[in-house]
Amino acid sequence: MSDTTCHMSISLDGFVAGPHQSREHPLGMRGQELHGWHIGDPRATTADREATAWLMRPRGAYIMGRNMFGPIRGEWDEDWHGWWGAEPPYHAPVFVLTHHTRDPIHLDGGTSFHFITDGFAAAYAAARAAAGDGGVDIAGGASTVRQALAAGVIDELTLDIAPVLLGAGERLFDGIESFDFEPVEVLHSPLTTHIRYRRRA
Repeated sequence: MSDTTCHMSISLDGFVAGPHQSREHPLGMRGQELHGWHIGDPRATTADREATAWLMRPRGAYIMGRNMFGPIRGEWDEDWHGWWGAEPPYHAPVFVLTHHTRDPIHLDGGTSFHFITDGFAAAYAAARAAAGDGGVDIAGGASTVRQALAAGVIDELTLDIAPVLLGAGERLFDGIESFDFEPVEVLHSPLTTHIRYRRRA
């Protein structure tokens, strides 16, 4: 599928990460509470497993922000290769938005990280070229998704709405003035309501 997709877990009050993201808390304080449906909560149901299959379906390329790639800020003064170990789950090129140049990183399983300093449009063009017919996924975080929404490039948006109030952190829709999507599928469990949206024709 050559569509551009995005799949995000979100709190009831609109946050996709809690405050104070750090090496110890990559999703911010309490951010992990948004992800129990696919990371180990024993209450996960068949609906959660189906939504996990949506999340993990192979894509031709990915785009993410630097905050999602890791906790390092400023110049690349540490040999950081991402949160995911020697074989990240992407198995495709990943284009990381950053203000600081860095050579590409090639890891096991076909994942390569490419660092783009020319902004979202350049990253998206590179991802589309790399993906071919495989499609592009906007992997996060909030700022990157907002840029993709503002650019109008997302065809399918899935939100996993956890019954959690974070109160602060990274809000997904700040500055987004319209929501040009309609729901096409809904799954639910005690942990999360999964809503898959498609861009209106």
